[in-house]
Amino acid sequence: MMKTRTAFGVIAASAAALTLAACGNNQNSENAAPTADPATSTPAPMSPVAPTEDIVAAASTAPDFTTLTAAIQSAGLAQRLSSPGPFTIFAPTNAAFDKIPAADRNALMQPAKKADLTKILTYHVVPGRLVAADLAAQAAANNGTATLTTVQGGKLTLRDAGGGKWEITDAKGGKATITMADQARTNGVVHVIDTVLMP
Repeated sequence: MMKTRTAFGVIAASAAALTLAACGNNQNSENAAPTADPATSTPAPMSPVAPTEDIVAAASTAPDFTTLTAAIQSAGLAQRLSSPGPFTIFAPTNAAFDKIPAADRNALMQPAKKADLTKILTYHVVPGRLVAADLAAQAAANNGTATLTTVQGGKLTLRDAGGGKWEITDAKGGKATITMADQARTNGVVHVIDTVLMP
C-alpha cells in the first residue's frame, strides 16, 4: 500500500474510504496518518507536516518546487491558490518540469504565454479536499479508475497501477505517477507527481 503525507505524502489505496459520486463531484475527507515509503525517492518537504501554511506558501519554501512556484507567480495564480479553497493540487516537482524541453518551458514563463501557462497549471487543480482514501474509494466504485474534473475544466483519470503505485492519465494521453500524497495544507491537500500534466 502506498504511504501517506511525507513531504506531500504517497497515495494509499483504501476500499473502506468515503465513496465519491460521479466525476467532478469531489468531496472532503480526513487525512490519513503519515508514514514513509523507503522505496520511493521523495522530494524535500514543502514545510512541516502540520498544516500551518497554505499551498502557495508551502511550495515557495521548498527547494524541489521552485519551478512550480515560479510558474504560479508567472500565471498570476498565487492569490487564487492562497485563498481558502479548498483545493486538491497534483504538484509537479522541478524534475517533472525538467522533462519539458527547456525552450518550451522558458517560453511558457513569458507574458505572451500566460494564458497557456494558466491553462496548464489549473489543469493540476481539483476543487475540494481529496485525500488518498477518497481517490481509492472512487476508483473502487468505478471499475478501478477515478475521474476528476479540474479547475481548468478538463478531466484527469487515476488508476491503481499495482505495487502501491497510482497513475494519472491526462487529456493528451500522457502519464504521471503520484510519488507522494496527502500533504495537508490550510487550504487543501497536495499530491506530488513526477510529470507535468497537459490539458
